[in-house]
This record gives sequence, C-alpha cells and structure tokens, in this order.
Amino acid sequence: MLRIVRRTVRKLELTSGGGDCDHRSLTRRSSYIESGNKLVETRRTLCSSANEKKSGVGLVPPKSNCGDSDVYSAVELALDSVVKIFTVSTSPNYSLPWQNKSQRESTGSGFVISANRILTNAHVVADHTFVLVRKHGSPTKHRATVHAIGHECDLAILLVQSHHFWHGMYPLDLGHVPFLQQAVAVVGYPQGGDNISVTKGVVSRVEPTQYVHGATQLLAIQIDAAINPGNSGGPAIMGNKVAGVAFQNLSGAENIGYIIPIPVVKHFLAGVEESGNYVGFCSLGLSCQPTENVQLREYFRMRPDLTGVLVSKINPLSDAHKILKKDDIVLAFDSIPIANDGTVHFRNRERITFDHLVSMKKPNETAAVKVLRNGEEHEFTITLRPLGSLVPVHQFDRLPSYFIFGGLVFIPLTQPYLHEYGEDWYNTSPRRLCERALRELPKKAGEQLVILSQVLMDDINAGYERLAELQVKKVNGIEIENLAQLCRLVGECKEESVRFDLDDDRVIVLNYDRAKVATSQILKRHRISSAMSLDLVSQQDVPR
Repeated sequence: MLRIVRRTVRKLELTSGGGDCDHRSLTRRSSYIESGNKLVETRRTLCSSANEKKSGVGLVPPKSNCGDSDVYSAVELALDSVVKIFTVSTSPNYSLPWQNKSQRESTGSGFVISANRILTNAHVVADHTFVLVRKHGSPTKHRATVHAIGHECDLAILLVQSHHFWHGMYPLDLGHVPFLQQAVAVVGYPQGGDNISVTKGVVSRVEPTQYVHGATQLLAIQIDAAINPGNSGGPAIMGNKVAGVAFQNLSGAENIGYIIPIPVVKHFLAGVEESGNYVGFCSLGLSCQPTENVQLREYFRMRPDLTGVLVSKINPLSDAHKILKKDDIVLAFDSIPIANDGTVHFRNRERITFDHLVSMKKPNETAAVKVLRNGEEHEFTITLRPLGSLVPVHQFDRLPSYFIFGGLVFIPLTQPYLHEYGEDWYNTSPRRLCERALRELPKKAGEQLVILSQVLMDDINAGYERLAELQVKKVNGIEIENLAQLCRLVGECKEESVRFDLDDDRVIVLNYDRAKVATSQILKRHRISSAMSLDLVSQQDVPR
C-alpha cells in the first residue's frame, strides 16, 4: 500500500477481561507521525471476545439522528440474520515455534449474506481450532467452518452445513457508503448479556484508516456510537441495508468506533467468488512524499497548475519498479488529479488519500499513472497486484517456520516474533531487527530475513550462546535468501564443518557429523518432536 512518509509501528497487546471465559484484546500502536521532536501516538483497539470494544454503525439517509423507528427496523431486520459466534483458538508461540500458546475462548458477531454465507471479522476466527454459531432465539450451537478469510481487510466467510440452522434465516442486502451525519444502527452480541443488542449513532468521518488486525490502510467509516465488546462482525444497518461491518474502536476516546465500508466488503467477496479464496488488496509499491513545500515543487520543475507527490521509494517486486523512478512526481491516477498532500476528491467536498483508488483495483488490473519526470509529463500503464513485505506483519492461521541444527534455532524474522518481546516491543526488541522489519523491502520473490533466534545449550555450541538474535548472511559462503534454502544447504553439506556467517561479521562453525548427532540429543532433551517445521519438511521432499 502506498504510504505518504509516515512511520508506521504496530504493537500487539494481550489483555483479559471479566466473564466466564478467557478474552483476547488486540491493541496495536497503529501510527507514529513524526512532528518535530515529538511522536504523536494514535491507538486503536480491537477485541475478539466477550470483552471486546468494537465499532460498528448502521446508516441512514441524511438525518442527524437515528429515530426510534429506524432502530426498531434494524432490530426487526437483524433478528433473522445476525448470529453469535463462539471461537476456540490457539496462537503459535513465536519464541518457541514448535509449541502453541494456551487455548482461548472468545465470542463475536456475524450476519447472513447471500448464498447461505455468514460474514464476520477475520479477528473473530483468527487462529481458530473450533467455531460454533448460534442464531437469535435458539439454544443450539451449530458447527461452522471458515470458508475464506482476509486478514488485511479483517473479514471472513463462515459456512454452516446444518440444514436446521438455515431454517428461518434471511440474508441482509449490502448498501452503500453513508454520508456524513447519516444515522446508523450497529447490531451484535456485546458483553453484558446474551441477547442481541443495538447501538445507534451517526457517521462522523470516512477516510482510509489503519486496520489494527491486518495492519493495512483501507477505507473505514468512523461513527460516534456506544460500541461494546462483542460487536465485532456485526452489521451496521442504514435503513434496510447493511452499510458496513463493525470491527474496531479508538482506544482512549469516548464513543469513537469504526466499521468496514461496503466497497471493501464487496472487494473481498468478489475476490472470493471469482477465485474461490481471498485474493488480497493491490498496491503500487510506492512510498511517496508530499510536495506541499514551494521550494520542493520549484526544484522538481512543477508548474503552478500541477500537483502531485514525490516518489521516494519503489518496491522491487512491483510492476512500478520497472517503469517509475525515484524523484518522479505522480500527478494523477486513472486521470484523477492527486493533490500535493496525496489526496484526491471524494464525494462533495471530502478528500481521501489516493491509496483508496489503488486498493479498490482487482489483482492484475492496470492503471494509467501520469508522471512528471525532469520537467516533462509522461503517462504509463502499470499493472497492480498485492505485494508482500520482507518481514510479514502478521501470520494468522499458520504455524511458524523453524529449523534446528546443533542447538541453533533458525527462523524467518516476522513481526509476531518481535511482538513476543512484550507490549513495548518496538523499544525492547533488538533494535537492528526491528528497524529492518519496518523499513527494508524484498529484493526478489520468496526472500526472507533469516535469523538465529536462540541457542539451545549443549557442549556442541558452548560459547555461541551470545550470538542469538542476529541475521544469518551465509552458509558455507553461499548467501541466504530464505529459511528453506538454509535448511537445504545444511542438509546437503559435504564439508567436514558447516560455517554460518552472521550479522556484525560474527561466525559460527560446527563439526557437521558431531552437530547432527547432537541435534537428536538436544531435541529429545527439550521434548521437540522435529528438527524442522512441517512446511520445511514438505519443501525438502520436493525433487530438486
């Protein structure tokens, strides 16, 4: 996703609340904006359990308040559509990647859409091991399966096989993006009771916002409504249609919540319907700087009638990397002029960042990008596609990769691993790894930043214990691109010794045969079932 010179930092915070079961609350430090010598912190919270503060809102035509008749209609509409979701989940332990953390129970909301599907938030069923749903007025819980899940947009589709469950259930229709001050009603199953609940409010803002769960910047609707834990995944109803899905709130603020708007929901659903699975949101692969300074515009020969943003960095995996250059000025996207602050026109007198235009493109669609280069205007056609980062921001619904040799534990660096350093992980995790996780871009497809995360002590590795938390650069002189390659190089070693070149010019050398014998003893001592994760086992079995 395109960023306008903002430094984004994400923080994961686990808390628990009162109730009959364990509850999960995820808080990320969603953005730090450098302002002189100050860091201005914005915190948004999402909770995926009975103790969960979420935002959701239903919408209405231009009315300042939601009348009792509108709320009554929303309740009537929702009674045969909104369900309560019960999730049992188990998250990986990234410090000990061969283990899982304790099992948790949480609750959320969802609602029926066309084709007998239930729409909810991704964070409601993230890392799930078992999912149940219960419809309003029924004491029976039915088994559900996760058909598709998009963590970037925090949406998921559930399927229920039981024919009895679908008796009397009706799908809700999707509406449109509400205007400012239109009234909304959020329906769900918040804490404090077991029955359906409705909160009402009005739309106060529509703009791209940091999605806490997926750590992405997508369009969101801000509302002023009393949002309670458990509303996640519930519909925000305007009139007789859904205007969005409740998903998060602004921590530390009174009655400020967020809902996922219909354009994002439809993009997710269309991708699933066309390909059978989640396809992601596109990116240009650019980091851009505003051109609000007069001298900056003059330096890059921008005429007074031209506006745009300065390209400062280009993702090497993007199609734009072959076409655009650093110091280009992006003037327009699909013939829509871009202002000097990176915004474009959006309804009436509203403006939003042009990231939204990019994100709404389908994978492999093209866009016409107008550029000023060396004082001359050019127009290029660029293919858009979802782009991954060198260090993954999240890894839900999958086990971490690891490889153990001679007590050395190798893993690919991920932000969830850094989150294991605690609530203040940005300051407490290894500084060099943290900076690389937030700033470095991949140079080729499949590239990972492989680190030595820890040393399981044994005679074979005595003296190397202080070399943990360093990047692995080479194995026997061959540069490392990913963990699977490191695993192969060690497994195919024909030398008497295997040498690992680490960051800071540190070196580890192990006798290969002695290290292989020691590995099995170390695994047995630490009760580790395998020297490598299942994904690496399958890759090693592939003929080369």
